[in-house]
This record gives sequence, C-alpha cells and structure tokens, in this order.
Amino acid sequence: MMFKAHFRKKLPTFELDVDISLSHGILVLVGPSGAGKTTILQCVAGLQTPSWGEINIHGKTVFSSERCQDVPIRKRRIGYVFQDYALFSHMTVEKNVMYGKPKKGSTSNKVLTVSNVLEMLKIEHLRNRYPRQISGGEKQRVALARALMTEPELLLLDEPLSALDQDTRSTLQQELLKLQARWQIPFIVVTHDVQEAEMLGDQIIKLDQGKQEFFKKLDKAQ
Repeated sequence: MMFKAHFRKKLPTFELDVDISLSHGILVLVGPSGAGKTTILQCVAGLQTPSWGEINIHGKTVFSSERCQDVPIRKRRIGYVFQDYALFSHMTVEKNVMYGKPKKGSTSNKVLTVSNVLEMLKIEHLRNRYPRQISGGEKQRVALARALMTEPELLLLDEPLSALDQDTRSTLQQELLKLQARWQIPFIVVTHDVQEAEMLGDQIIKLDQGKQEFFKKLDKAQ
C-alpha cells in the first residue's frame, strides 16, 4: 500500500475521523467548505498534527501517536499544490520551480532537471517571466512543476483548479490525469465540484462535518 492514513483530529466544532488508503491513481476528497478536506491534506503533509492515529507513506510511518512519531514536513517527500498556488512574486518561473528541488544529500529515485519539468508541463517558454506576467492556468502549471521538483512519493492538491475558467479547468483536468499516469505516484485532490471529482477520481470520498459519508471506487475504463 503506497499510502494509508487512519487518524482523528479534534477541531473546534467537530472531530475529523479519517480512514483512507491509496495504492495508485487519484483519490478525490469532495465536500462543502469546512468539512475537513484541507485539514486532511495538512495532517498528511505535516502542517498539522492529528490528535491520534497513524499515517504511512510508501512503507514509512510519518506519524504515529502510539510511538510518539511525527516526521517533519521537509522529510516526508510530499508535493503540495496550494489553492492560491503560493508562488513567490519576486522570483521568475524558473526560480519558483527550482525552489522545490531537493537539497543535496537527500535521497531520491529520480533525477529531474528544471527543463524536464517545464517541458513536461508545456511552460518552458515562461521560465524568465514573473507570476504577475502569466495567466491563472500557467500559474497552476508552475505550482505543479515546483511540487514535482521535490520528486515526491505523494502529491497533494488543494482545490488546484477552482480559480480557473471552465475551458482552462477542463484542459488541466486532462493534464492532471496524464501526469498521474506518467508519474505513477498517488495524488490526493480536494475539490467542491462533484463533476470534477468524478472526472479525476479513481476513488472518491465525500466528507461532511469530519465524517466520511460514502466511499466510491470508479472504473475509468467503463
């Protein structure tokens, strides 16, 4: 199993109860604002600490309340694409993407260059531009490129397409599917949009007030 998480997190108005696993493909978390979707991503990434439980990524335990284990975010080999992209306005596209590159001495299965990733996401021509000079869809690709430069074992995407127009959104949905198939690492995607969840998800979990309302596994070949 590439990814497995069973944990609880006490929040101001409810307790988030998580029991999810993913061996490949894309897991989509769907539900209204405040349901706990982003909190799940942040607990998996190490930005928040669960109240209880265990999180395993690629055979390694990154959090265990029983063993008092909490691996720092920088050592979790996770790519994270934030809803607002979180690009550095004073850095060029190339420097934003380079910011994700692992430090010397870190373990890695792949050796990626910035050019590899920019070419993969069709943004090589933007390498010397600044975030203010590119479109929303291009910013999304830059944020994805930076996350991929971390050479992650798991990629987290928090409503990555919500700010885009419908045409750009449809295009990037297809690109995410191709990218996951090519990269062969699990993706966890947060969205409000049920149609988007059905388009992207190999597995779909609907959340409401911290509870998993239903679990749906899709066969995309049908």
